[in-house]
Amino acid sequence: MKFSEFTYERPNVEELKKAFEEAVQIFRDASSADEQNEAMKKVVSLRNSFESKARLAKIRHTINTEDTYYKEEQAFMDENLPVYQGMVTAFHEALVQSPFKDELEKKWGSQLFRLAELKVKTYSDDVLEDLKLENKLSSEYVKVMASAKIEFDGKELTLAQLSPYSQSSDRETRKRASLAGNAFLKSNEEKFDSIYDELVKLRTRIAHKLGYKNFTELAYDRMGRTDYNAADVKVFREQVKEIIVPLCTQLRKKQQKRIGLNELKFYDEPFSFTTGNPKPQGDAGWIVDKAKLVFAGLAQETGAFFNYMAEDELMDLESKAGKAPGGYCTYLHDYQAPFIFTNFNGSDNDVRVLLHEIGHAFQMYTSRGYEVPEYQFPTLEACEIHSMSMEFLTYPWIEELFGKDTEKYLYSHLTGAVEFIPYGVAVDEFQHFVYDHPEATPAERRAKWRELEKTYLPHRDYDGVEYLENGGFWHRQGHIFRSPFYYIDYTLAQICALQFWKRSVENRESAWEDYFALCQKGGSLPFTKLVEEAGLISPFEKGCVSSVAGEVEKFLSAIDEEQFAKA
Repeated sequence: MKFSEFTYERPNVEELKKAFEEAVQIFRDASSADEQNEAMKKVVSLRNSFESKARLAKIRHTINTEDTYYKEEQAFMDENLPVYQGMVTAFHEALVQSPFKDELEKKWGSQLFRLAELKVKTYSDDVLEDLKLENKLSSEYVKVMASAKIEFDGKELTLAQLSPYSQSSDRETRKRASLAGNAFLKSNEEKFDSIYDELVKLRTRIAHKLGYKNFTELAYDRMGRTDYNAADVKVFREQVKEIIVPLCTQLRKKQQKRIGLNELKFYDEPFSFTTGNPKPQGDAGWIVDKAKLVFAGLAQETGAFFNYMAEDELMDLESKAGKAPGGYCTYLHDYQAPFIFTNFNGSDNDVRVLLHEIGHAFQMYTSRGYEVPEYQFPTLEACEIHSMSMEFLTYPWIEELFGKDTEKYLYSHLTGAVEFIPYGVAVDEFQHFVYDHPEATPAERRAKWRELEKTYLPHRDYDGVEYLENGGFWHRQGHIFRSPFYYIDYTLAQICALQFWKRSVENRESAWEDYFALCQKGGSLPFTKLVEEAGLISPFEKGCVSSVAGEVEKFLSAIDEEQFAKA
């Protein structure tokens, strides 16, 4: 069935609540583990049905935020998702209180019970109205970002559509595009600060109501982090500061020399080669056709999977007016179908994002056999291993998409992956500051962000642009508003993905087998256990970052950069 044939009907929340309560009561009243297992099937069916509807509404709303019908449906979901969360928490409470817990754990594994315990801790009816408001504020941020209509070169562009101009070989065009995008953000600075200030205070209030010292502790539990904490993350950040930041400074100096500048300004950073950044050789349809060859080359499983995604219209790739910015992958259980949403803009990032989201989608599809929603996909840092590793595992076939620009793409993709890590940990440390100091003013938050940029991105030169010099860059990072403390997951996964890349160079078949097995495990294990099972070093172990940094330097030093100056 094609995506256009998927049907949406607003769920009746009162009927759902009644059915859910009945199913949970049957579970509580059961006289054996077998009876509870049967009762769980009804609970799972209700959960999958509602979550499929909620995700379908989100997809269609983000595809066209100006569609009145789905705008209303998204508002309905913002209002009722916390109500639904309360229903699920009631089930989790029954699960952790089960007198047959030991027997159930043998069937389902201990991770389900760890996650259930955290869900119980992180929800109470006392915070229901607060959670509704949190959703509304997050959606308000998305609306502001999606409202961008930027006049540029006689065109009206969204932020995503403006992006290719920031990679122009003409420095003045790059500068004008960057300034135009920042002018839109600056014009909404007070809105962003106001929305975020309200979110910070609201989330802190929720944490206190639930008995937490601060929102940071609550956020870690919300994220299902059962096997590491903020202290472990700090160990990782210190490794990045010591090893990756100096490497990135070297890479930026090489970039400055390569593109022939006396000074590298912020608007020069997206421009890597005087002969132009690597670009896919065709439009979205062409990219999809060539990607079929890439995934067929990687493995039989990925070849068949990508064909299915393309044929069933399970990807919305092109940027257009009214479409929400960003990209994501989600899963519709009612149709056993993943769905990919992104905004192509004609740059090499189109390919990177497609490969990334296919990694997510492949994992979701591969582990679809798990009966409980908790195992359909793992916690988010583990999810990102699948996506980021897919970007690297497809290296041997990337020529299908880039032709003569292949070496450029490999060089820029690998350097980009490494250069992202310090930014990612800066976002994380920023959020730790914010929620450790919820009383901080918007100006103090911006000052802290600028301080962290100077620590983790010491090369960055904002050329006197006041909005950026005053610490406004983070406003564009939607995760800070919508998914607090998520962003570190990308950096943890990037280190794991670099390990998969290193192993694929050494033994491609072995690396693929471990990657495929990792996808099949879904969310049945916590992050550090999944990493161990995949034969990777935990990012929280000292020496992990240095184990891949050397391989990166070796690979990049073997590439003749002078070839990039030749037309």
